[in-house]
Amino acid sequence: MKNKQLLPFGKIRNFFWPIYGHELKKLLPIFSLFFLISFIYHLLRCMKVALIVTAEGSGAEAIPFLKLYLVLPGALLFTYLFTCLAKRLNREQLFYAMLGIFLSFFIIFLLVLYPNRQALNFDSLADMLQLYLPEGLKGLIAIIRHWPLSLFYVVSELWSTVILSMLFWGFANEVTTVDEAKRFYAIFAFGANVSGIFSGQVAQLLTVTEFNPLLPFGQTSWDQSLFWMLSAIVVLGTLIVALFRSVNLKIARNKNQTVFKKDAKDSPKENSTVTLTECFAYLARSRYMMYITIIVVSYSLVANLADVMWTNQVNNRYPASSDFNAYMNHMTTITGILASIFALVISGNVIRRYGWTIGALITPLILLITSIGFFTSLLAEETVIGELCAALMHTPLISLALLFGSAQYCLGCASKYTVFDCTKEMAFIPLPKENQRKGKAVVDGIASRFGKSGGSLIYQVLLLACVDLAATTPFVAGIVLISIIGWIFAVCALGKMVKGVVDEEKAAALPLAEKQA
Repeated sequence: MKNKQLLPFGKIRNFFWPIYGHELKKLLPIFSLFFLISFIYHLLRCMKVALIVTAEGSGAEAIPFLKLYLVLPGALLFTYLFTCLAKRLNREQLFYAMLGIFLSFFIIFLLVLYPNRQALNFDSLADMLQLYLPEGLKGLIAIIRHWPLSLFYVVSELWSTVILSMLFWGFANEVTTVDEAKRFYAIFAFGANVSGIFSGQVAQLLTVTEFNPLLPFGQTSWDQSLFWMLSAIVVLGTLIVALFRSVNLKIARNKNQTVFKKDAKDSPKENSTVTLTECFAYLARSRYMMYITIIVVSYSLVANLADVMWTNQVNNRYPASSDFNAYMNHMTTITGILASIFALVISGNVIRRYGWTIGALITPLILLITSIGFFTSLLAEETVIGELCAALMHTPLISLALLFGSAQYCLGCASKYTVFDCTKEMAFIPLPKENQRKGKAVVDGIASRFGKSGGSLIYQVLLLACVDLAATTPFVAGIVLISIIGWIFAVCALGKMVKGVVDEEKAAALPLAEKQA
């Protein structure tokens, strides 16, 4: 039986389902867990932006201020909390504790903060600041005025950092070998991306088109839509807890793998070494980790800069909260479809056939091409060339810019959820377990936030100088181009190191595989 399982796959199966039968008991539970976590992520991604961007006196300008002054400190706080709890709790308890913090906040927001947001808003303080601060700080004033919505944005943003990246991927990396990762991770990504399709459609089903006075929540149809979506998140979060418990028990019993459980090898002494100081020290002396950091920071910087500009275009077209959220959910569905295709056809197959480097280059090249189309459309809008193009295409360039921006959003997210995440996580696997945890705590918990916060700081400086978001376009375009070039360089350099480590692991595993056969 084992001999059959270790035989090479046929061409069709190798392309779509390169999984042995005995591996399903590991693959399917983790696949389901990732699906549910990603489903919540997609719901939160649309809601958090719709709430703050469409709030009175706010706009896309609020996002850079949120990410620098609230999201970055929040990421540092949660990373510190993560390392502190890791000293006192076993890994299973750590998962429940962190997830419980998020679910508790969503319940408080649903029942207390959102219904009473008007009374809780800092209107007097915001009005006073508006008299003295420059117009370019409009976004800062908005996040102060609408602090309950700002807090929701921060916690929703940190869901991907803490639950998705630090907890789930940390769990997956510890129970998956490099060989399994090449076959498993593309399928995990497929599940996560299919969740985007379902998330977009479920959000549309939960959207209330007309206010129902019989429902005991809200004063508008948008309020009631938000109630149903947040209720769904709380229910799904509870299901994640139950599923993770089941996954932990089943996999922990399989071949003596200690998954999120303490034993002699997972002692308090080992956990106590995972401190922020040692994490940063490891990053400083490791060229391998430095390249991973550059890649993650570059993606976060480029995505943040382009996303704010695109969000502004969407807000100009759809100023109402319900319409904005509907458009974002529509984009989420399209992204899920594209990402599912990427996961099935491109991600795992490209990495297996052409190697880690080619797979890791897909995301920066996609963002490079779409960024050129997006920023060129914005810059050429009021020029003679822009008017000529608009006349030839019978559509204004601002509509073309929204199209390119939406394409960048969908294709960029699709590649991020598949090839980018897969290649990034594969780069961690060859490292010792302790170094994996140190590296992920810094890279996923802090470095990605510094990339986004760096983009936010750039916007704040530009807004102070240019006042209007549209006037910052040429500067943002130049920074995006330079960042992508640096990203490509880091991928090529890291690719050589990854290939060397993976080749060594293959050579070491070959005698064992021959023995099993």
